[in-house]
Amino acid sequence: MSSNERSNYNININNQITNNLTNQQQTNNLSKIKNKTRKDVDFDDLLPYIGEFNRYQKILFLLMIPFAFFVAWVYFSQIFITLIPEEHWCKVPALENLTVEQRVALSIPVTDDKITGNRPNYAKCLMYDIDYSELLKNNTAPIADPSWPTKKCQFGWEYNFTDIPYQTVATENNWVCEDSALPTIAQSIFFIGAIFGGLIFGWIADRHGRIPALVGCNIVGCIAGISTAFTNNFWQFIICRFFVGFAFDNCFTMMYILVLEYVGPKWRTFVANMSIAIFFTFAACVLPWIAYFLADWRYTVIATSLPLALALLTPLFVPESARWLVSMGKIDKAIEILHKFERINGTKVPDNIMQDFKDTCEEAIKNEKENSTYSVISLFKSPRLRKITILLILIWMAISLVFDGHVRNVDNLGLNVFITFTVAAATELPADTFLTMVLDRWGRRWLACGSMVISGVFSIWACAVSDNIYSASLAIMGRFCVNISYNIGLQYAAELLPTVVRAQGVALIHTMGYVASIAAPFVVYLGGIQPILPLLLLGIFGILGGGLSLFLPETLDKVLPQTLQDGEDFGKDQGLWDMPCFMKKIDDEEKPEIIRSYRSDSIQRSLRGSLRGETMRSSMIIRNSIRSRVNGSGNTPVEVVRL
Repeated sequence: MSSNERSNYNININNQITNNLTNQQQTNNLSKIKNKTRKDVDFDDLLPYIGEFNRYQKILFLLMIPFAFFVAWVYFSQIFITLIPEEHWCKVPALENLTVEQRVALSIPVTDDKITGNRPNYAKCLMYDIDYSELLKNNTAPIADPSWPTKKCQFGWEYNFTDIPYQTVATENNWVCEDSALPTIAQSIFFIGAIFGGLIFGWIADRHGRIPALVGCNIVGCIAGISTAFTNNFWQFIICRFFVGFAFDNCFTMMYILVLEYVGPKWRTFVANMSIAIFFTFAACVLPWIAYFLADWRYTVIATSLPLALALLTPLFVPESARWLVSMGKIDKAIEILHKFERINGTKVPDNIMQDFKDTCEEAIKNEKENSTYSVISLFKSPRLRKITILLILIWMAISLVFDGHVRNVDNLGLNVFITFTVAAATELPADTFLTMVLDRWGRRWLACGSMVISGVFSIWACAVSDNIYSASLAIMGRFCVNISYNIGLQYAAELLPTVVRAQGVALIHTMGYVASIAAPFVVYLGGIQPILPLLLLGIFGILGGGLSLFLPETLDKVLPQTLQDGEDFGKDQGLWDMPCFMKKIDDEEKPEIIRSYRSDSIQRSLRGSLRGETMRSSMIIRNSIRSRVNGSGNTPVEVVRL
């Protein structure tokens, strides 16, 4: 080959290589441009196209009704199947032919505690130690002598069923006097079951889906609840209550979160709070009268447990969590569910938006390994985040203890337990309605503090009032205030904990609330020792919990933390006396856009959601419904952070 030919050959080869490189570079550039121009679309971005509270969402909202009934009945039913009448006394077979008044006056000593009306206060656990057969043989009109020796009840007990007109499991098995703590222990076993149920069904929900977990926990609660009606001793009873505890919270919370996932941001505050205010409150108010009119503890427990079997129909009407499906890589299945919303609502998501959503999901899944390195332990590795986490745990434990204590203390208020419970339960409606109106105006910190402290003040005030009606009224006001605190509690935790560990952190706090609830029945049990102790302790815990709330940062109108460093830095610029309701509001148009570099892990966490907190009672996390995106100077994809 001549030198000219060789030169031409080399030139051609170089040109070819240059062309190939140019084509490859163009391809890469096009890919980069495509990636840069593609919008990051998550579920909240799709909802305005699907319908934020359209026909299907309204159907789902109404489908929350049975599950709200289930959780109310699972939670409160044990109160009415373990009631013990205030008046009970030792049974004396030798005096069965006498009237009740004659039997009691002759066989039961009078205590020095107090006088009930014009009647003496008879001992509940003592009887006179004499030979009644011999006494009746020698005296046609015997009169009790206070100097007679006494002994513990030997033949069981009699009960005055005037106020509580039916046998309960406690009266049937005589869980009084030495055994009076057994109903309290059974209630604590129920909460231990709730801890195990949360762990087990939480795992099922993450592994197999929210619908299987929702159905499973309700069926376990149904079977265990019905089995309770056939128990004959304490050990059988607490085993059944342990398994009924598996259903507590889970039987409603999973449905609650499923519905919130499909509701537009501006409607979530309404759905989250009013589903509790209306459905849960109505179920709680109805429960006492179911027990009253059925007048049999076995019928009551069957009537409140059998409806849980309706959960078997859930898969026919309720879609699986699209966020969970995406987190498991089942993007096509999630999109299929979204198409169902389109059909029922009569709406349409543009094809390019749906494609962007799919691309965003796929990219988010690729980052799962990066996020899987975080655990709840990460919350305790840095000083400020550790302090916030510990405060959240202590505050939620105080709220859970005070709330459950007020719920169970209605029997100690000295009034008709059915009416008192109904009135106290009805406070949930105005409490949730009030919270819906003011939470996003007044903020979390001072509202949580104020409601807890005021609850504590009312509780302690009730201790100082001798009149039963006034005392009960003050106690009910304490219950009203703690209802507000309860509804703030989990939301506050979900907002303060960083996105990367939010689900695990909220689950930990929720579990610690169960631990505190285990102690609540024992606080109420102290009423048998000294009547003022339950409300006094509930008042002290309420004030302490409210005081601790002031040491948390405010989250209203703040960019919520996504990374652990965000969580460590969150609220450093806030003062103790900062109160959003007294600060000048800045119009949305005047607010500076807070730009944060786009991180696919935050989208992934948003898609995944949380079993008990990512969306639970969190109007703040989804406060603004529209995400705006802008391009930075370096053409780097960035986003205006939406809460």
